[in-house]
Amino acid sequence: MRVTVTGRARLGVGLLVGAALLAAGCGSVKPAAAQTQSATTTDPKAAQPSGSWPYPNGDLANTRDATGSTISSANVPQLQQAWTFRLTGKHTGVAGVGSLTMSPVVVSGVVYIQDMQANVYALDLATGKLRWEYQVNTPELGGPGPDGVAVADGRVYGDAAHTVFALSAATGKPVWVDRHLLTTGQGAFDIQPQAAAGRVYLASSLGNGTGGGILLALAAATGKVLWKFNTILGSDTAVQADQVGAGGAWETPLVGSDGSVTFGTGNPYESPATAIAHPARLLYSDSAVNLDAATGILRWYYQAVPNDFMDHDLQTSPIATTINGTSAIIDAGKMGYVYAINAQNGALLWKTPVGKHNGNDNDGLLALEHKLHVTAPLTVEPGALGGVLSNPAVAGDTVYVSTVDEPIIYTQLTQILGGKAVGTPTGEIEALNLATGAVEWDTKLPEMALGAATVSNDLVFSTLYGGELIALNSATGAIVYRHQLPTTTNAPLVVAGNTVIVSAGGPLTGKLVSGKAEVTGGGKPQIVAYTVP
Repeated sequence: MRVTVTGRARLGVGLLVGAALLAAGCGSVKPAAAQTQSATTTDPKAAQPSGSWPYPNGDLANTRDATGSTISSANVPQLQQAWTFRLTGKHTGVAGVGSLTMSPVVVSGVVYIQDMQANVYALDLATGKLRWEYQVNTPELGGPGPDGVAVADGRVYGDAAHTVFALSAATGKPVWVDRHLLTTGQGAFDIQPQAAAGRVYLASSLGNGTGGGILLALAAATGKVLWKFNTILGSDTAVQADQVGAGGAWETPLVGSDGSVTFGTGNPYESPATAIAHPARLLYSDSAVNLDAATGILRWYYQAVPNDFMDHDLQTSPIATTINGTSAIIDAGKMGYVYAINAQNGALLWKTPVGKHNGNDNDGLLALEHKLHVTAPLTVEPGALGGVLSNPAVAGDTVYVSTVDEPIIYTQLTQILGGKAVGTPTGEIEALNLATGAVEWDTKLPEMALGAATVSNDLVFSTLYGGELIALNSATGAIVYRHQLPTTTNAPLVVAGNTVIVSAGGPLTGKLVSGKAEVTGGGKPQIVAYTVP
């Protein structure tokens, strides 16, 4: 069997299969069934998993630095599969590549995951056995995830397309369910939320010109909406011309110690023709948006790409750090740049291009200044499938980031997101100096590295889209460990204690060729835990 999947993608490949899924509606939220169609295989010879990863990116600062991990270059060759949890039957998420696209959360010996039909599972960390599940069975409406849950104060917080819910972390029973958070034009939820200080932070994506994306905060105890913030203002001629919207957030926001919350937002979905004919900054698309965490009032924003027509999201999770004594935020996105931003006022400290660029980086700004003159076919790199797609990491004095290298061709200037990809995508993992942004090393890869850079002592872990777990020497970029996974993956991995947890999305296997997922047969979507003694 061969299946070709195309479309808009957070991680380089369209994961929605068929318009029927888009039209299926948000479904209903219901308790877990008494019988589950899942299976766990445990290897008693492997070391028992241990450790914690309590937030989507490891900590509230989103650093993806696995503090407390025992895994290093000295013992990484000893990684052994400890258990595998497989989704079977109807619990397979979207019927294409990427049924699991979230980051697991590990709290108090339990692994919490969510599939792309919004179903939530609690697994025993030591054995991989299912403790409980909460069935939603809602097809993806907005896009390809990442989805996922947040855990805090004994509750698990998750979302479906238009619904947000809180569950008991111990039993999976609903604490509250809110089904009325988004109105027409405000898109759908695809984000893995964050929970802190009595609030749950999340955002919609893929809105339209009448509403755009919405950033919002809920009361963690009740689900009550505390505030909402529109990321597309909706009054520009460009908005009306293409009915652009989006500008919402795909990845977990940063909850700051200064009483703020920062989201990285997506692109406005406009065509080159509209960007040239009706140029506008289109706030607050492609931006780091810093809000008062209690009120949602704007404190500052940094717009990386004004008047964007190339799908250059600034969508990764912002990271809190310190640069030369100054509180700073690291952010990156599909424009193929990493940015260091002053956390107090939004001023740019430095920016560095990563991956391949073909000279179109400033086209949106040139169009805004009425200086852009282009004709079709127009090739741009990074394009809609390139740049920084998965979350970076910060550890010590270094930023670690992975990129996808693949051009996109606009065969007509009226196209949104381009017409087609060129060739087979490759990837890179780069290390940047935290103080200056200078590139310290750059490792070329034959495939996209989509596992989100994750640091464990002297290693940087990621995964390749075709299904391989890799670890690089953090000082040199040399690949020191490789392991073939049971199926493809484009989800963030987790390193906790002596354990690496990988979401191998499936259910089909294959590789991305010329911007399309050409997949053949394959294994079921599964979560795999590997341990060192």
